[in-house]
Amino acid sequence: MLSLGTLRAMWALGLGLALYALHARRNRSKLPLPPGPKKLPLVGNLFQIPLFHPWETYMAWRKEFNSDIIHLDVAGKSLVILSSIKATETLLEKRSSIYSDRARVPMVGELMGWDFNVAMMKYGDEWRANRRLFNQGFTAKASMKYQPKQVTATHHLLQRFVESPDEFMTHFRQWAGEIIMSIAYGIDVLPANDPYVALANEAVHTLSNAGVPGKYLVDSLPILKYVPAWFPGAGFKRDAIAWRKLARAMRDVPFAETKRQMELGIAPPSFAAESLAALKESENSFYTEATVQSTTGTMYTGGADTSVSALNTFDENALPHVAAVVKETLRWKNVGPIAVPHYLGVEDEYKGYRIPAGSVVVGNTWAIMHDEVTYPDPYAFKPERFLLNGRLNPAVQDPDAAFGFGRRLCPGRHMATAALWITVASVLATFDITKPLDENGREIEPSYEFDSGFINSPLPFKACIRLRSQQALTLIQASGNVHDQDDA
Repeated sequence: MLSLGTLRAMWALGLGLALYALHARRNRSKLPLPPGPKKLPLVGNLFQIPLFHPWETYMAWRKEFNSDIIHLDVAGKSLVILSSIKATETLLEKRSSIYSDRARVPMVGELMGWDFNVAMMKYGDEWRANRRLFNQGFTAKASMKYQPKQVTATHHLLQRFVESPDEFMTHFRQWAGEIIMSIAYGIDVLPANDPYVALANEAVHTLSNAGVPGKYLVDSLPILKYVPAWFPGAGFKRDAIAWRKLARAMRDVPFAETKRQMELGIAPPSFAAESLAALKESENSFYTEATVQSTTGTMYTGGADTSVSALNTFDENALPHVAAVVKETLRWKNVGPIAVPHYLGVEDEYKGYRIPAGSVVVGNTWAIMHDEVTYPDPYAFKPERFLLNGRLNPAVQDPDAAFGFGRRLCPGRHMATAALWITVASVLATFDITKPLDENGREIEPSYEFDSGFINSPLPFKACIRLRSQQALTLIQASGNVHDQDDA
């Protein structure tokens, strides 16, 4: 039997909750929620959000409801989708002071161990330190010092194309791993089957699959994170245990190798080595060793799969200018079709609609990049849309949304764009890329199918890659000889 004191405490708590609910209701705006599909009791729109390519469904809802802002209820969690440049600029950029936080993502952040990733950190002092360190090393000017590493990796890529052109997707992945491991850690990867690249690729693959908003119920009902792994239906928990080991190893293993080389005095120049050295020389640094570890660990997740996906997507047949091809590649099959979710801690208003406090706000990059008004014939690969009289047309919207929004804009975008430009130009200058032919001499059309992960990567397909000329081969071989001499 409950004591009198306990009963009084329960009564006081109940009264307090009732008064709070009444206060919240009175102070809440009477504006309507943004439009969206009909919500079911308790679960809301939970079962209407597809597990595969949800950004396409969000785009369809934008057209159905004639609104660039859509509201969904995911088992009680407010989810707001923004599907236009105007909406993302108004909210995520102009009101970035209240939209720059990150939503809690129990599956990826807490269970899988990606809480070190700068892109997923909550807005606060830790994020600011990581962001500041990242920005210092990768401004447009600072990124230029890494171009020799990008050029070297690109020359190695061309050599692999000569040796085994059919394995181009593997070669692109090796190219990305070589650039990032060299820049971040000063590690020279093996020509093939490198353990650092293999580890990072496997870890990023799990992140891409698990990072799609709405894919896991635990993100809407965090209490599920406490369900035992052996419990029926807790497959997500068992997956997270295995995937957590990959995430932590990707962060820790190459970083430890850089520290080992520094202790021996043999560490090549790298972002990690330079940052750690500067840390030792300063007593009042704004960052710590953990900050360097988080920042370098984020580099691979932010650059590897995104660059690989972009390179696997570009098409030689429509190349008026390299810059236009890079822009169109980033736009056409954008590698991040849906932005990392932002979090709104206070209530806001847009276009006469109420955006509830506690909402997860997502920029639908796919819809923005395929807007028919901004980019006519959006599903066709047309680099010429960015050109006018042979020059870049400033009137056409740049595909900057590919790198995120507001204060959470990707700090490595300058380095990524430079790497893409160097590689696209080099490949197209030395190779002809066409569709392969079947046994009857007819072109084999690619499926244009992409996986369903957070990073939009094309599924394996075939292409015919041939040297343009003997002169091209001579140039590639000469570049290899130069790098061999540098390594000696």
